[in-house]
Amino acid sequence: MVTPSRHWKPDRAHSVARSGIVLCVLALFLAGMPVAAQPPDVAPDLEKPDYSRNPEWFPRIYKPYVPQRVPAPNLSSGASVTERIRDGKLELSLAQLLDAVVENNLDLAVARYNNSFAETDILRAKAGQAPRGVAGARVPSGLFAGAIGAGLGGGGGDGGGGGGGGSAISGRARQVFIGPRGAFDPVAGLNFSVGRTTSPLNTLRVAGVPTVVANTTALQAFYTQGFTTGTSFSISFNTQRQSSTQKFLLFNPSFVSGYSLSVNQQLMNGFGFGVTRRFMNVAQNGRRIAREWFRQQVIDTVAQAQSLYWDLVASRERLRAAEQALAVAERLHENNKKQAEIGTLAPLDVLTAEAEVAARERDRIVAETDSQMREAALKNVFSKQIEPALRAARIEVTDSLPEPQDAGIPGLEEALSAAMRNRPEIRQAEGNILNQETAVQFTRNRLKPTLNIFARFATAGLTGGLGAVLHQVGRIDFPEYAVGFSLSFPLLNRSAQADDLRARLEQRQSETALQRTRNQIGLEVRNAVIGLMQTQAQVAAARKAVDRMEQTLDAEEKKLQAGVSIPYNVIQVQRDLLAAQLAAVEARADYAKAVVQMDRAMGVTLEKTGIDLEQAL
Repeated sequence: MVTPSRHWKPDRAHSVARSGIVLCVLALFLAGMPVAAQPPDVAPDLEKPDYSRNPEWFPRIYKPYVPQRVPAPNLSSGASVTERIRDGKLELSLAQLLDAVVENNLDLAVARYNNSFAETDILRAKAGQAPRGVAGARVPSGLFAGAIGAGLGGGGGDGGGGGGGGSAISGRARQVFIGPRGAFDPVAGLNFSVGRTTSPLNTLRVAGVPTVVANTTALQAFYTQGFTTGTSFSISFNTQRQSSTQKFLLFNPSFVSGYSLSVNQQLMNGFGFGVTRRFMNVAQNGRRIAREWFRQQVIDTVAQAQSLYWDLVASRERLRAAEQALAVAERLHENNKKQAEIGTLAPLDVLTAEAEVAARERDRIVAETDSQMREAALKNVFSKQIEPALRAARIEVTDSLPEPQDAGIPGLEEALSAAMRNRPEIRQAEGNILNQETAVQFTRNRLKPTLNIFARFATAGLTGGLGAVLHQVGRIDFPEYAVGFSLSFPLLNRSAQADDLRARLEQRQSETALQRTRNQIGLEVRNAVIGLMQTQAQVAAARKAVDRMEQTLDAEEKKLQAGVSIPYNVIQVQRDLLAAQLAAVEARADYAKAVVQMDRAMGVTLEKTGIDLEQAL
């Protein structure tokens, strides 16, 4: 039906506009409600959330558009520490210490976030975007040459069937090209506009009036998506209402509507799962590398805690040795005083004994201070906050320094083999080589020419009513079909060659770094074996020295009682015995820490201590 321009009504021209505005306001209102209702981040979740998964969006379709809740960090020490404090004392075995370290150590608490970062990289890769990388995992630079979605246009796509005044069905010849578009996360959009244009004309022959006023209401909806097969498609729907004051129009107001479907398939450059899924492969490998990186942090932290524990045990033994030396010096001083009183000993010998007591008291104070400092360092390792009860508590260590075992020293070849199997640094380096191989596969693919095949189907309609134009579109009264291919190849191809060379050079660099890591680990294992053997021999020698000095002191004291020696000789032997005792304690502590370093060098710390990595994560 022809609607003359003199029958045009402004209210009808804006009816669609008012409806569109109402819909937009309603959509904004609904989208804004969930943000205000989002629960605050206050209490940590009972179980660790999986950040590699999409938010559950159905039936609450707003979930992908609001921040997910991230649990607040728990900065209070666990009950495994505070519940053991009794009467101002904290009894602590080595096994209990390690449990508390895994639960409360802040270095491990910080390191755990790296695994969550790796999960967010997987979620990002599911959308077709590049991972951001995590500690221990190197993201190859070659992956960013021609990243998925780079250089593409907006999600609206072709806008087929749109346009004003029926231009889409003018029969004008044109060339069609449909390029790749969209990412793995589909994009849907809705565009709405209301416009009014006043245009002066230089002739009355075309429009019949010197000034044309046009009112336009337009609505467009579109959807685009890419797939790991190298396929992408887009679909769009357009409708437009336009009224004008010009004369001689066939329809006034006029409705133009149409929809289009476009598909593109890459066949050479950009084809293959090894290329299209490269970000996902690297992200998943990054999570495995992050796990090994965390295992390395646990091993280092546990080894540090073990060493601190043995340092505290050794400091307590040094304190006991200093107290024993003080007691012996005091006993000698009392004996000298009694003999001086009866005239069998010179007063100078009493003064010498008093000086020895003061020196031994000084040694006791130094040993006690050292013990307190070792205790504070140990508390800092197994607690998140040193609360007043823990600060005031005295740690009672229940394990003694280990005795050397001849069977405890592994053979060099056995130790090297275990280290190459178990050390997390090697697994991290091997994982980075896998990432480089993914990059090489991608840059090799980019050396190929670009060959795409595409197809397009569209239809449009033009009439004086909305229902009529939609009926035309639905019946496909004015179809458009197009198929074709696009082939392009850069002459000389120097950019792609450079990217491929860079990726393979980085791969060779990673392989060289792996060998360097193996050599460094081999050196650590050799040093650990040597250190274990040396400290074992030192313990035996120090123990023998203590036995000899104890026998010497006993003989010298008997000689003093028999009157064939002098107090100064006894004091000298006491000093030598204290020095031998302290050296024995140091040797045993060095041996205990050498065992710790041996386990760390072989990568078996967690197995030896019974720590489960998954539980630690």
